[in-house]
Amino acid sequence: MVALTPVAGLMFRFNNPDALVVLLITAATYATLRAIENGRTRWLVLAGALIGGGFLAKELQAFIIIPVLAGVYLLAGRPSLGRRIAQVLAAAVAVIVSSGWWIAAVELIPSASRPYIGGSQNNDLISLIFGYNGFGRLTGNESGSVGGGQGATGRWGPTGLTRMFDTQFGGQISWLIPAAIILLVAGLWFTVHARRTSIARASYLMWGGSLLVTGAVFSFAQGIIHPYYSIALAPATGALVGAGSVELWRRRGDLLARLFLAGAVAASAAWAYVLLDRSPDWNPGLKIAIPVAGLAVSALIVAGPLLQRRLAASVAALALVAAFAGPTAYTLDTVSTSHSGAIPSAGPSVATTGFGPGAANAGRLGPTQGGGGFTPSQGRLGGVGGGNFLQASQVSGELAALLETNASNYRWVVATIDANSAAGYELATGEPVMAIGGFNGSDPAPTLAQFQDYVSKGRVHYFIAGGMRGSGGGSSSQIASWVSANFAAMTVGGVTVYDLTQPLP
Repeated sequence: MVALTPVAGLMFRFNNPDALVVLLITAATYATLRAIENGRTRWLVLAGALIGGGFLAKELQAFIIIPVLAGVYLLAGRPSLGRRIAQVLAAAVAVIVSSGWWIAAVELIPSASRPYIGGSQNNDLISLIFGYNGFGRLTGNESGSVGGGQGATGRWGPTGLTRMFDTQFGGQISWLIPAAIILLVAGLWFTVHARRTSIARASYLMWGGSLLVTGAVFSFAQGIIHPYYSIALAPATGALVGAGSVELWRRRGDLLARLFLAGAVAASAAWAYVLLDRSPDWNPGLKIAIPVAGLAVSALIVAGPLLQRRLAASVAALALVAAFAGPTAYTLDTVSTSHSGAIPSAGPSVATTGFGPGAANAGRLGPTQGGGGFTPSQGRLGGVGGGNFLQASQVSGELAALLETNASNYRWVVATIDANSAAGYELATGEPVMAIGGFNGSDPAPTLAQFQDYVSKGRVHYFIAGGMRGSGGGSSSQIASWVSANFAAMTVGGVTVYDLTQPLP
């Protein structure tokens, strides 16, 4: 089921840490369920170590489900309460050790002897973890960011309970979330009287808690968030749909079980209609066929006792088609399309009005857009402002030839602002390029004084203006102003280039 989630089909094929962190937190959830099943400490310690590994992949996002894992184990674990508390503390130690060794390694190296901590404003890893990459994602207060949220409709789109269902996120992840919630309620209802250590109820609590807690964090976060983050919801959604539907099918002799199951199928089909209607010119037949099939099969499920055994199997098959046809079509469209750029998106383009980056057309880039990268004119990042941010620079042959001239004489053949701008020049030439200001162009590295020192020592050949922060404040803007005031500009391949070996008189 996870494989048929569009955002999973996208990110499991993409050069991005989200797939790894999802794998690790899914494995941690499995290890915790094994600990509940047999009461052994080693499984809980393994879960902690896996969460720590997830931290190394994507920092505090991996910690979101810790309260769920710990809480469910304390509730349902086999040992006595005192021992369960001790086991959870042992798992916490495993989290600290498996994630903290890297923090210690960085912090113990003097700042002058290691690379600048990109994304921080003070070359400090701790502030990065808890600020820009941590609580700043929740509050929108992210120093060095391209801009956080302001209230319910900030730069990163509207927040609230419906965020995972809007035009930004809906087609990526939400196809089966309504069914998952219905099946979660059903699973808890039918296990309400189970013993405290019931693995079935613990599984519903674990996966349901993961879905609701992670979904709530993403839904109300006012800082940087992209639609592909929603891949974190895929395992929990798949687990709830898989476990819940099988359990209810086994109980189909019970009218309430059939009503729950029919409701899940009908909700999936109805929601698929809404999602497909956002791309009206893409496979329009699906938009009609899925709800028709879904409503029909829902009625047949409710009438279950009247059906012959052979017909019941056909109803089950039709229910699977009705529930999975939409996300499967989206996923096949995604995996058959090349993606690049910093913010990939699954499925076809959708029509919408935007609330900033990513809130506009949430589909993949078409062939005419080069298969990757984003600009405000494409409707994907309206309001971001500034240069080539989130799009690798397009480099002409003339410009590449200029940058490659005498390249071996310089440590950097060219300097430009922000990493995405720099990426295009480095890919085009195969030579080292200085990305001033790091990923966003907002890091104070290098400072103006450091850059002037590099230039005076002949370590940088050219400077190319532009980038995200070229016209803003901070050292990036200071460097750009200093270069334009002291070196002559020339235009090569439609790009303004400064030769830093040729100062103005």
